[in-house]
Amino acid sequence: MNKTLKDKVVFITGASSGFGADTARHFARQGSIVVLAARRMDRLTGLAGEIIAAGGQAFAVSLDVSQQTQIDAAVRSVLEKFGRIDILLNNAGMSRLDWLERLDPAVDIDTAIDVNLRGVIQCTRAVLPSMLKRRTGQIINMSSVAGMIAAPMYSVYAATKFGMRGFTDGLRREVAPFGIQVSGLYPGPATTGFGSQSGDNALKKNIKVPRWLYMTSDYVARRTVRLARHPSRTLILPWWFGPLVGLDTVFPGLVDWLVNVVFVNRFHHPPTEGEP
Repeated sequence: MNKTLKDKVVFITGASSGFGADTARHFARQGSIVVLAARRMDRLTGLAGEIIAAGGQAFAVSLDVSQQTQIDAAVRSVLEKFGRIDILLNNAGMSRLDWLERLDPAVDIDTAIDVNLRGVIQCTRAVLPSMLKRRTGQIINMSSVAGMIAAPMYSVYAATKFGMRGFTDGLRREVAPFGIQVSGLYPGPATTGFGSQSGDNALKKNIKVPRWLYMTSDYVARRTVRLARHPSRTLILPWWFGPLVGLDTVFPGLVDWLVNVVFVNRFHHPPTEGEP
């Protein structure tokens, strides 16, 4: 299926930077009406101005996806203005990466669950009734390869993304008979501002991931728009993460052993009894 995106109303959460901002630019170039939703209105206003100056259509709305009242108000305002939401891109996300015992219960754990999982569910629930009434619509959930493979220091982040994956699959089967398409997008490492927001522990500074492993944010954005035009259940980026997911599924014991030998035993040194 090859869908036209011209004049489609595309609601993008987390649109102020990274995947969200770049995806908005690409949707606008396809002729879509992009609704930019995030907490940082100054950035949204600037992005909307950029898109409009380039001949596109954009509308900025303030939204913290961890706040239910803001979700309801934002969706209501968009429906009042445009009468519909054709595509929902659940892109907002955050995390703090560290050993579990070092994470702050409220800031690092509860907030990640509220933004990455609860926010996705509640944004979708707010948008879904209008799609069901029209018997058409598309929902794209921006997850992560951490929703396929859980790694040390990513325990909470992976928990939210595994939950998001379950929600995506369950919802797809729930709404498919009513003309609504649901896709899960699972990108690996990419050059966005996400890394700078994931915490400031010494281990992260000392472990350098080769730059060639990183995708650009623009590449992920282009693939997201392509997914909107050619819907599919699941898209893992880059392609070679697919075999890694298969390895983890078929040989989890081997992956556990490798991770422990190469990473955990070398870097995780919790205090023993009697130590401060």
